[in-house]
Amino acid sequence: MLRLLSLLLLLTALPALAAPPRLTLFITVDALGSDLLLRSKPRLKGGLRQLIDSGAFYPYARYGYAKPRTAPGHTTLATGANPWRHGIVDNRIIDRATGKPERVFPDPAHPVLEAPLSQEDVSPANLMAETFADRLRLSTQEQGKAIALSGKARSAIPLAGRLGQAYWFDETVGKFTTGTWYTKELPVWLKAFNAANPSEAWFSKTWEPLLPRSAYVGEDDRPYEGEQYGLGRVFPHPLTGGLPSPGPQSYTAFAISPLSMELVVKAARAAIEGEGLGKDEVPDVLAVSFSATDRVFHQYGPNSWEMQDTMHRLDKAVGDLVALAERAAGGRANLLVVLSADHGGAAVPEHWAASGVGAERVDPRVLSKGLTEALRAQFGGDVTATIEELDVYLGGKTLEGGKVDGAAVRRAAAAWLVKQPAITLAVASDDLYTTPDVAGLVEPLRRGYYPGRSGDVLFVVKPFHVISTESVGTNHGTPYAYDQLVPLVLAGKGVKPGIYPREISTTDVAPTVAALLEMNLPASAEGEPRHEALVPSR
Repeated sequence: MLRLLSLLLLLTALPALAAPPRLTLFITVDALGSDLLLRSKPRLKGGLRQLIDSGAFYPYARYGYAKPRTAPGHTTLATGANPWRHGIVDNRIIDRATGKPERVFPDPAHPVLEAPLSQEDVSPANLMAETFADRLRLSTQEQGKAIALSGKARSAIPLAGRLGQAYWFDETVGKFTTGTWYTKELPVWLKAFNAANPSEAWFSKTWEPLLPRSAYVGEDDRPYEGEQYGLGRVFPHPLTGGLPSPGPQSYTAFAISPLSMELVVKAARAAIEGEGLGKDEVPDVLAVSFSATDRVFHQYGPNSWEMQDTMHRLDKAVGDLVALAERAAGGRANLLVVLSADHGGAAVPEHWAASGVGAERVDPRVLSKGLTEALRAQFGGDVTATIEELDVYLGGKTLEGGKVDGAAVRRAAAAWLVKQPAITLAVASDDLYTTPDVAGLVEPLRRGYYPGRSGDVLFVVKPFHVISTESVGTNHGTPYAYDQLVPLVLAGKGVKPGIYPREISTTDVAPTVAALLEMNLPASAEGEPRHEALVPSR
């Protein structure tokens, strides 16, 4: 009896760390590259800064594939795998039969709910790997909930995986919706949220600077910034979209602005309350992706006043979101917070060039036209070349009918591309696994290649060269540090705080989450748990 009593006393004295956190808040910030965060960090004072200071901060998590983009980035964070395993190679791929682009998460069998039929992203049917949300659902025998919210479908879908629930803001109706893969009818809490028409409350407002103008670096008005949807280049930015009353253009203008992050936080509150997240010992996941940062990045660039303002608003939004999650979980002791990003991004090339950097804007349409003409001159017929970021898709009846050797056409295309001034490397898919990787750029192309979805030829532009069909704004999607490096922050239960400046892989994120939730790794994960930032559970 004495021995038993001693054992019981010993067990009650041990730290209560064995149980996983009740709630995991998984935050992704679209286009939050390491460069952008580190530059902004000294001026941040809100929730994002507090999360960094109180958690385990990895400034340099690298995407190991050549084309960091939104859909593959979120999928890699969720699966712990690169595109060569999870199959999501870009936001769009090219249909070789038509030469037209199509979304990477389409699914005619599962249309979107309460919104017009479209060819947009709607389901995880093309997702070829298990996510941490799927693993949570299976490891808890489907008792644990996994809810994903975002301004973009291509962000929410991979975070929810096949077994969770994904909801996103639909700009055609100004409400949150989902596809019939996930549910046949919107849940009661989301119907009530949408019924209040929350996005329309911003129609009469303008996006004003959050801080005094003296707090922003540089100039507000720069000629290489965009001004789509009536937003204009300078503050204040109207959110009407040029419409007399709320409609699709005003919803898009609102979605571009960082004010839309407030709506995402409100939707997260509704999800927490409606689904009862964090209320019992069975672990739940709430994944939230902030999309406005990427929209501002593309239109105004990472050095703009608009992005500086967006970072301050993100700082507050993260704090509000973490506070909601803490209350839902019953305190920080029951909460795990993870924050990362799907990709970084290049500065506006004209901004770089004005600073003396050898930067250029590269129009893929010009490359496509030149390549098509060269291939037709060499092989005859109607060979066509369509470029989507770093992928070249070849088509036309000459190729489809077998009138020419397909490998010869692909190799000829690669040979033409590598002679162009903006391109440093081009390789036919036939040679992807045999070409010597002299400069270390072929391996990222390999990790991002998935047969049937990737291009017939893959290439890499020179550093500081930005692929864009627009004459203003900027882009991302190259194997360079400004596009590949993103931060990772872990905070809460089971995390050892500190700054960890070593470079890690973004494939380590999902395994680390799995370890903290005390479950197996997602099936196709390539990374490993970051053990140095984990508190031993026993």
